[in-house]
Amino acid sequence: MEIVLCVTGSVAAIESVKLARELKRQGFSVKCFMSDDACHIIHPYAMEFATGRDIVLDLTGKIEHVKYAQSDLILVAPATANVISKFAYKISDNPINSLLITAFGHETPIIMVPSMHDSMYKAVEENIHKLEDEGIKFILPRLDEGKAKFPYMDDIVLNVLREISECNFSGKKVLISAGGTYEAIDPIRGITNRSSGKMGLEIAKEAFIQGADVTLLAGEMIVEVPESIKTINLSSTYQMNETILKMVKDFDVFISAAAVSDFTPHKVESHKISSSQDLNLNLKRTPKIIDQIKNINPNIFLVGFKAEYDVSDEDIIKLAEEQMHKCGTDLVVANDVSKNGAGFESDDNQVILVDEDIEKISLRSKKEIAKILLDKIVSKI
Repeated sequence: MEIVLCVTGSVAAIESVKLARELKRQGFSVKCFMSDDACHIIHPYAMEFATGRDIVLDLTGKIEHVKYAQSDLILVAPATANVISKFAYKISDNPINSLLITAFGHETPIIMVPSMHDSMYKAVEENIHKLEDEGIKFILPRLDEGKAKFPYMDDIVLNVLREISECNFSGKKVLISAGGTYEAIDPIRGITNRSSGKMGLEIAKEAFIQGADVTLLAGEMIVEVPESIKTINLSSTYQMNETILKMVKDFDVFISAAAVSDFTPHKVESHKISSSQDLNLNLKRTPKIIDQIKNINPNIFLVGFKAEYDVSDEDIIKLAEEQMHKCGTDLVVANDVSKNGAGFESDDNQVILVDEDIEKISLRSKKEIAKILLDKIVSKI
């Protein structure tokens, strides 16, 4: 698939080299158009290196604005007040605006990434709304230090992937829990587990890419969540429980990927426990969140996770099936976290998908597993 990356004269143009390289890593062919002002900030050779292709600086007899107008996507990153305003009123006095207007006529998807001073951003908001009404997508900038800054790379790439995906989850609301929970012992100590949140986050990303309205309930996580994904940060099992029970009635799919603590202290001390003495902890079991979901929303598609340690495939499948019968889960993702290179804190995993069928997924990235899982859910709903 081909993306045309238009680079305009914002200082954020220095990020466009990294963006082009990241788009190529995602498997896209990238063609770049640069404005005159962008060339004052970065040399065209830098973008030529990043894309591996010649850069369009002027329109020639090759009618570049027509040739590339029907690419899979036009991405203007960064987009200045100048290019946004001219496009809003279909003014074609440079190669980039000529491309945009031609692409608009062909109904080619266009995404714009504003980057400028905050005062300029406010001044062109009317033009941004005008373009949004015409179907142009905008990725919101990071408003900081009086500037509308370039978004994080993850957010741009996620929105690009979403725009060109088949959007199998369009119109669906997907709730995902991820990470571990933290059970306080005293104000500065607690018990938790080794869950990194990586698997849950990859599922959230893939659901977002496929067009879902995603909400991520994030426990203790070691990974950063892109700003494009709606996130509610939680800590304890109690907080996770209460939030899920309040929200789950409004969702079509709930994927319970969080490693929720099975135990919590009977008593939480209000002061720091002295380190000069031994400590005996009395623990009590926490309520099983997943047991309650189908009672609240019988029509929800419920995905449970079952993590075990050093057990056979036969045993883990049996435990997953028991969860299905007990909790009413429609699908269980089961895995043995003792296996090398898989499970907690790793970027890879190997799992068994259990419903009426048994599907063993060999060791691969959590990103790949997330796509397999979401594809399977789509086939069910």
